Amino acid sequence: MSEGHSWEGNWKVRLYERARERGYDSLTGFAEAHPTLPLVELAQELGGDAVNAVQVFSGLVAEAERNNKLTRLARGQLVRELSESFPKGWPATLDDESRFEVAMTLGSWTAFTPETHKERVKRAGDALLANPPPAGWRPLGPDDELLRTLLPDEEA
Repeated sequence: MSEGHSWEGNWKVRLYERARERGYDSLTGFAEAHPTLPLVELAQELGGDAVNAVQVFSGLVAEAERNNKLTRLARGQLVRELSESFPKGWPATLDDESRFEVAMTLGSWTAFTPETHKERVKRAGDALLANPPPAGWRPLGPDDELLRTLLPDEEA
């Protein structure tokens, strides 16, 4: 299947079947077992050409909405974006080049955030730029202490 074919048939059923085939009860469980993999790589793990990153993200958002975990999903997506852009961790200095890369990463994070959380994510990104974390900081999941400070869970 080419990427265009990933939309053929019932892709939602296919997506969840692939997660179950790998031993996970949910797409979120699969994603959280691979917290630093970018969405494209999660899709490849789930099915090569039969699944794409947009579908994976759509499924993750649907599960997060059902479980009131959109903030956790947003933190997890920042982990994925940072892992892809800065595999060795946060840059030691924010010179023009690294500041641009951080801005691009934060922009991608915002783009992969549900509308309901975009303003909170933008504020968290601004806080990261205004008060950069220590050099080498590399969150490994959505429960990272700094991430929870920047983007705390909402009270239910």
